[in-house]
Amino acid sequence: MKKTVSPLSDQQTHLYTLVVKADATYEVFIDEVSKQSGKLEEGWSFLAPKEIKDPAQSKPADWVDTKKIPDPAEVKPEGYDDIPAKIPDPEATKPDDWEDEDDGEWEPPTIDNPEYKGEWKPTMIDNPDYKGEWVHPMIPNPDYKEDPALANRCVDCGMVGFELWQVKAGTVFDDIIVTDSLDDAKAFAQETFFVKKDKEAVAKKKADEEKKAKAEEEKKKKEEEDAAAGDDDEEGDAHEEL
Repeated sequence: MKKTVSPLSDQQTHLYTLVVKADATYEVFIDEVSKQSGKLEEGWSFLAPKEIKDPAQSKPADWVDTKKIPDPAEVKPEGYDDIPAKIPDPEATKPDDWEDEDDGEWEPPTIDNPEYKGEWKPTMIDNPDYKGEWVHPMIPNPDYKEDPALANRCVDCGMVGFELWQVKAGTVFDDIIVTDSLDDAKAFAQETFFVKKDKEAVAKKKADEEKKAKAEEEKKKKEEEDAAAGDDDEEGDAHEEL
């Protein structure tokens, strides 16, 4: 598909339905709610494109598509590059116990120079020669051929394939039906998906609550152990003082 239909990501099971109609249109449903529809030719890459870029055309060599340019009237201030990024800390003093003979020549620590403004860059202004983004002219594609039977590409189809890319394992597909009747598909969904939907929601809620309770219990236990360890350290320090 040219335009992705984003799946739901709430970690619950959902019903996905693709309807291909005889007039070469399609519609995608999630939990029997329409999420996308249109023409097969426009929504899918079944056919060659109607138009292609004109191979005889190319962007002119003198075409200017740079929106901004450095201000030619602006020049770098004299001595700008002589300003250091770091300077010796004026408030630093040589330690009283510093011995040049033993410790070497003392150098004050450096700090950021408040006068340093970074690498000089000229102000950018609108380019008076800017012509906008060049758009490649399009022409009819000689290889394009309309297919009036586009909806009939799958004849006697009895299988469904899944091409997946996922970062977490555990995705399960079941209760799959291929039919030429939307009513039959809806009836099948009532017998399978909708029978399990509410029970699954209750089971997930219970599992989430148990997981949360376990995490809170482990957190409380760790806090108690850390507090007990702190008390032992304080008691040890008191014995040493005695």
